[in-house]
Amino acid sequence: MTSTHVSPSPPRFCPHCGGHLSERLPATEERPRLVCDQCQRILYFNPRVVAGVIVARGGRLLLLRRAIEPRRGTWTFPAGYMEIDETAEQAAAREAEEEVGLKVKAGPLVGVYSRPVPESPGVLVVVFQGQQPRGRVKIGCEVLEARWFAPDDIPWDDLSFDTTHWALRDWLRARHDRRRRRPQRAARLFPPRRGG
Repeated sequence: MTSTHVSPSPPRFCPHCGGHLSERLPATEERPRLVCDQCQRILYFNPRVVAGVIVARGGRLLLLRRAIEPRRGTWTFPAGYMEIDETAEQAAAREAEEEVGLKVKAGPLVGVYSRPVPESPGVLVVVFQGQQPRGRVKIGCEVLEARWFAPDDIPWDDLSFDTTHWALRDWLRARHDRRRRRPQRAARLFPPRRGG
């Protein structure tokens, strides 16, 4: 049985009992799944969750060039896979510190983006605005370089993924909307009184 729902090189053994996994259509499912021949558990091959943070300082945002595949040499913001014992906010903050050496707080949500990945499980990308960035930029082992960009200088043609493009577009829109909504100086309701 062939399926486009499972990676070209799916796991071969059950993580629960070590039994052999076979792709088949269980009675309770609507698509083929990996099922253990021994314990009959279904192994769901689901998308991976990525958490990222867009860090800005002085009107510029920080992008990094990837030193790893896929898309080595392209630009993105700090992001990576969530660990099992952390929240998306914690993962985004950890990735910023690991990749560019900055301590940040993962603030308001920029957006949630998803895309299939032909050679592996798809990804669900959760992106936050970085708040209160502290420290100096110090690149980690997965980064070729990091640079602060003015919004007009974002290297759109060299961004790493569709999700990178979508998140930066939404971040810029939200930034523009916040600037337009800034309250103007309150007008005086009454003229100043003259005399005593």
